[in-house]
Amino acid sequence: MDFLNFSTYDFDTWTAFFKEHWLVLVIALIVLLLIVRIVKTFLKWAIVAAIVLGIVVYSGYSMDDLKEIGSKVADTVKQEAVNAMVGESKDAAFVTNADGTFTVKTKNVELTGEPGANEVAISFRGTELGKWELDSTIQAFIDQAKQNG
Repeated sequence: MDFLNFSTYDFDTWTAFFKEHWLVLVIALIVLLLIVRIVKTFLKWAIVAAIVLGIVVYSGYSMDDLKEIGSKVADTVKQEAVNAMVGESKDAAFVTNADGTFTVKTKNVELTGEPGANEVAISFRGTELGKWELDSTIQAFIDQAKQNG
């Protein structure tokens, strides 16, 4: 029953699970609400538990499988963002914001950070990818954007 230990799953795992099975989950939720409203005995909680367990078993994927899929997708998106930085660096625009932070923008990538900080926030095609540590590729992207003006 180790697959019922949900404490080790991250947000990406849950997101992938809900995107994959949203219709079944909505139907199960409606059925659960009906059962809780209509049935007034201990039997109601046995039915609720059976439905929840059925959903977990029905999913077809274990949460570990979904976690692995989520990490592969995240790695692919990260690689695409890095490739976009390299490919679009000649078109990058560097802007110093009023609060002391800076923003580097291209058609697909937006990078925001503080001068001297070790990490920057990155968006790729309008989707937040979180904070990344500065590496040589990101630093070269920022430097090229500064040279572009």
